[in-house]
Amino acid sequence: MSNDRKTSLEMNEVQKRADVAEKAEHIREFEGMRINAHRNVLAASSDYFKAMFTNDMVESRSLRHGPTFGGLVGDCEASIAPVAERMVVLRANKNKNTVMVKLSEFHEVFAAVLQWIRFNPPDRKQFLSKLLKHVRLSLCGTEFLVNTVSKDALVSADRACRKLVDEAKDYQLLQLSGPVRPNMRVTRSRNRKAVEWKECIYIVGGSVMIGADTSVECFDGENPVWRRVASMSKGRSNFAVGVIDNLLYAVGGRVGNTFLNSSERYDSVADRWTSDVSLMSTSRSGLGVAALDGFLYSVGGCYAWRHLDSVERYDARRNEWIHVAPMAYSRSGLSVSVLNGCLYAVGGENSRSLNIVERLDPRVGKWETIRSMSIARKYLGTAVLNGVLYAVGGDDSVWSTSEKYDPLTNTWTFVATMDDESYNFGLAVFNESLYAFGCYRPGHDYRIVETFDLETNQWKIHTRTSDDRRGAGVGVVRMPS
Repeated sequence: MSNDRKTSLEMNEVQKRADVAEKAEHIREFEGMRINAHRNVLAASSDYFKAMFTNDMVESRSLRHGPTFGGLVGDCEASIAPVAERMVVLRANKNKNTVMVKLSEFHEVFAAVLQWIRFNPPDRKQFLSKLLKHVRLSLCGTEFLVNTVSKDALVSADRACRKLVDEAKDYQLLQLSGPVRPNMRVTRSRNRKAVEWKECIYIVGGSVMIGADTSVECFDGENPVWRRVASMSKGRSNFAVGVIDNLLYAVGGRVGNTFLNSSERYDSVADRWTSDVSLMSTSRSGLGVAALDGFLYSVGGCYAWRHLDSVERYDARRNEWIHVAPMAYSRSGLSVSVLNGCLYAVGGENSRSLNIVERLDPRVGKWETIRSMSIARKYLGTAVLNGVLYAVGGDDSVWSTSEKYDPLTNTWTFVATMDDESYNFGLAVFNESLYAFGCYRPGHDYRIVETFDLETNQWKIHTRTSDDRRGAGVGVVRMPS
């Protein structure tokens, strides 16, 4: 068996392991040099790494390694290179013409499907009909459809595939008698058009000085002008926002002195909020929320003015919340972010402001306390940019200060000070920059939006929101442009 074929099979096998497969990029270091690597790639390329990651050895959780590590990674690069050449993916720019699929003949798509199936027929032939329904067979030449597609052994042996071929033949017969009416067309008889995606940032609710607001605003990089979208059904204060599967969730909070365990979900394509999300086990205000591996985590907060250490995880497929490992410290007013496949619970309060930081690795299922922030912060904002965790603002006279955490050195370092006071505000990464929403400046209420430029290490005023947005939640969603 060729080395590149062996590596491909190993990657398929490792990908099935939930404890190894992951979406997040892992940054590791040896001799002062940083390496970006995925666990599943390393495990598929090396028996050493496969044993390390699949058996949860202590080295698998270390971010710093000795000189031998560099040689092992070099061997992996040599092993994976032939596979990588076959898996080149276009990094498209903003010109939509670069992402349009232009094929001289649709049979190229059919050939690609069969090539993938025949690489491992026993495991893959079950997917043939599911893939074939996305091939525009109706637009293939009649001779190719009759002599190649319908006579292929894999196609002719599958009932669902034969039905797709018959559908394409029927369409071509109808064309002989004249143009096919639009209402007789199916998706597989229409020319394919590429869908271009864009990121939109949503700022939800706020205005806690006046009362919980339900309004929502958004803007995108192509048209950076604030516009109104559908409002929430319930006004919330001290709630949190998270995004899974490009759906935005507003979680918990309170209305007056009533603490909430409910959530709402926003579909940006339909521009509609729904309240059919199951209830959390515990009502929470001042909680932290973050998405990891397709799940939504609700962390800490307070209920009836009692600080919480409990954590719940939401599974959208089952529409249910379940309890997972609690934090070591009870707290509210914290912020939660995801870095290198782990949850970070940062700051907060429990009778006093905290500089405590805890980290949860879902594969281990236990929180660990790591290096504390330089100063205590409550009602702060956190976000991850370029493999670094940023902690910004907060109450108790630290409103405009910022610091960052490097997981490789396990250290916090101060960065530029903001222009405006920021606590109980929203922080998110958008267009490869940090955006802070609901910052305070005298005469402007809580409408200021600031951005942080990594290259210049400076915060600057970006724009103003339409309304007072103190206490607002922020989420970034991808949607068709």
